Amino acid sequence: MPTVYLRLTGSDDDARTLINLIASLDGIEHVEETDDLMPHMDDADSSSAGLTDDIGPGFHAIEVLAPNDNTARRVRETAEALAQELGAALEIVDEP
Repeated sequence: MPTVYLRLTGSDDDARTLINLIASLDGIEHVEETDDLMPHMDDADSSSAGLTDDIGPGFHAIEVLAPNDNTARRVRETAEALAQELGAALEIVDEP
């Protein structure tokens, strides 16, 4: 069973829209946002902490289980098209 790993840089609404769209595709076994395991290097004592220039869109790691390679390809194509429409950055990765 192919697994597609996506990394989306966008708002929470963008992530929900992408997850809902992928879940609506025929044959999708499972789609979920996984925890962000990367440590953030934010320094609370920094003079620039909390400035609007430091606050950007969120990072969302999404895992999709597809029943076959054709459906996995359709997931990638659908995710790319939606990310472009939303103006969000999308990365499709081979491993989590």
